Amino acid sequence: MKVVAIAGSIVGSKTKTATSYAVKTLEDKYPDLEVTMLDLAEYDIQFSDGRNYLDYQGDTKKVTETIMAADAIIIGSPIFQASIPGTLKNVFDLLPVDALQHKVVSMIITAGSQKHYLIPEQQLKPILGYMKAQIVQSYVFIEDIEFYRQEITNDDVLFRIERLVEDTVTLTGTYQEIREREEAKYDF
Repeated sequence: MKVVAIAGSIVGSKTKTATSYAVKTLEDKYPDLEVTMLDLAEYDIQFSDGRNYLDYQGDTKKVTETIMAADAIIIGSPIFQASIPGTLKNVFDLLPVDALQHKVVSMIITAGSQKHYLIPEQQLKPILGYMKAQIVQSYVFIEDIEFYRQEITNDDVLFRIERLVEDTVTLTGTYQEIREREEAKYDF
């Protein structure tokens, strides 16, 4: 099983910190999984211009191909101005409409205030649904006050991330088994 974790911003450290904790949990609890971290701050990604994702080169191609090859995706996203970052939206725009079909997607959201807790429901989940993702319904919402010096200070937040990782892996395995059973019904 291939799992890709995306730190969906090119600025700040909180989303990367939280997403990195999810990656560490994956590596510790599920050492047989292939886990990749995509920190968008480390890549020079072109703006989407409508081309097929395979027609891009360099970092853009690497990021899109890595996402397309994944079985599960954990998206880390901050909330800026009551919205997801443009860098993350651009990644979605680079991908085909059905890019997330048969992929389980979960979310870790960081925000400066509780007022932003519905942004994933109103903006991110509709995009993921449109792209045919199987969405882990509960997500981890983390406020700025839960961080100190690039560390998560609240044990409950750490527990919720660990639970999200478990739910993501379990749901991915379940969907894979269902698809394999369905495909086994056909003789070709």
